Amino acid sequence: MTLLPRTAIVTRKTGETDIEISLNLDGSGQADIATGVGFLDHMLHALARHARFDLKVRASGDLHIDEHHTVEDVGIVLGRALAEALGDRKGITRMGHAIVPMDEALALVAVDFGGRGYFVFDGAFSTERIGQVGTSLIPHFFESLAHEGRLNLHARLLAGADDHHRAEALFKALARALDMAVRRDERLAGQSPSTKGTLTA
Repeated sequence: MTLLPRTAIVTRKTGETDIEISLNLDGSGQADIATGVGFLDHMLHALARHARFDLKVRASGDLHIDEHHTVEDVGIVLGRALAEALGDRKGITRMGHAIVPMDEALALVAVDFGGRGYFVFDGAFSTERIGQVGTSLIPHFFESLAHEGRLNLHARLLAGADDHHRAEALFKALARALDMAVRRDERLAGQSPSTKGTLTA
């Protein structure tokens, strides 16, 4: 049986941002990221590496105002790229989870590509910013990705004192959970991993 490539190229241009994302779910973790927001680039590199996705991101936004629109819109476009690359979602494991440490920090992420976007975050950051990124935008990025990717995403900070470590643990846990969930399950033989028979309706 010939397996179709699971790739997507998604663009989105508004008065606030201009974004193009290229995604290959069956890659090797290669990343080519340029958003103009250094900490976001760092987190997206970690996401690609630990999910084993090949990911290219080009984003320009109204950074003269602040980073909000760029971070949010990259999450939107990445979610759409995930949804497009997965197609009808037949044959995938569908659910995934990971608990990832980063020194003193510990994060848990669980995902379900069941076709409905939903996000829950349990945690707190102690500072307002990490580099160029306001810490309130980290869960907002996850929420945008979840709704546009049509997946349930639960993220929880279990421990940590350093906000950089907390955020990095969250992104790495997201990566490992996504890697698990999008894997093809040979036992399904291309069928939908749902009692409804579909994950896209």
